[in-house]
Amino acid sequence: MKALVLGGGSMKGAFQVGAIQSVLENGFEPDMVYGISVGALNATFLANETGRQLDEEGKITWAVAGRKLLEFWVKNITQPQDISTLRSRVMLGMNTLMSRFDGLVDPAPLHLLIRKNVKDKHLKHTPVKIKVGAVNVQSGEIKYVTPQEPHFLDFVRASSSIPMLMPAIEIGHSMYLDGGLREVAPIRQAIADGATEIVVIACHSPHLYQPEGMNPRNLITLVERVRDITVNEYANSNIIWAESYVDRSVLRGVPMKLTVIRPASPLVLDMQHFNSEDISRLIIEGYRVAVETLNKVAEVKE
Repeated sequence: MKALVLGGGSMKGAFQVGAIQSVLENGFEPDMVYGISVGALNATFLANETGRQLDEEGKITWAVAGRKLLEFWVKNITQPQDISTLRSRVMLGMNTLMSRFDGLVDPAPLHLLIRKNVKDKHLKHTPVKIKVGAVNVQSGEIKYVTPQEPHFLDFVRASSSIPMLMPAIEIGHSMYLDGGLREVAPIRQAIADGATEIVVIACHSPHLYQPEGMNPRNLITLVERVRDITVNEYANSNIIWAESYVDRSVLRGVPMKLTVIRPASPLVLDMQHFNSEDISRLIIEGYRVAVETLNKVAEVKE
């Protein structure tokens, strides 16, 4: 079973989009796709597109699905306001005092993009196994769901809801947030579901970016920095564990293959001040890194 695992990374997910295009063009056809945070958004779009293709064309062309995802990003994500808007200071202060804190920014633009571009019927018709993960704030446990389960898109919104910056999403009688609070690259879940050939696309390099002139008294900047530090550590931990597990797979009698695509150096993107050129730059970088990684894998085979 082949699995495509898409890690978290906020708007650095543009790097992931470029890498996805390269992987799918190279002929990788996943049976399973797993996503956390921005990876959950990208996984959901791929599920929607493959379901649409099956409904309208009777077959799935993965390279086209990757290209549609790339086009979606280039067309729709060009500035911070395409994803969220800053809440007014007055309302933020009132909500905080009244114990109604709902995040520093309003993710309504992102939620609107999801509603406009994802259809329930396509999600339910995709033959590819899709899972996204979000964390239950009360229990602290991560929950993975499929499009066949109730409230799937609510879980997608929750998985992409950055703690403190964005509000927790109420599902049933519980509140959920970014799956990256527990796992940044959901490789364990893919292995638990039987994946034996896994391609992981992570948005974080092994090394942490060290910003110059950062203002830690800017609340949004501070929240983003704290998240960068923790997410980078979680991503490294997830990948190191997976590499060790796969290395021992021969001893268990079930040989596995793991390909990790991630930037060698930290990606730089200012969440508060990015533009379409920044997004395109990361997409191109993701495509380039994926091509280089896949070429190295091919050389080892030979």
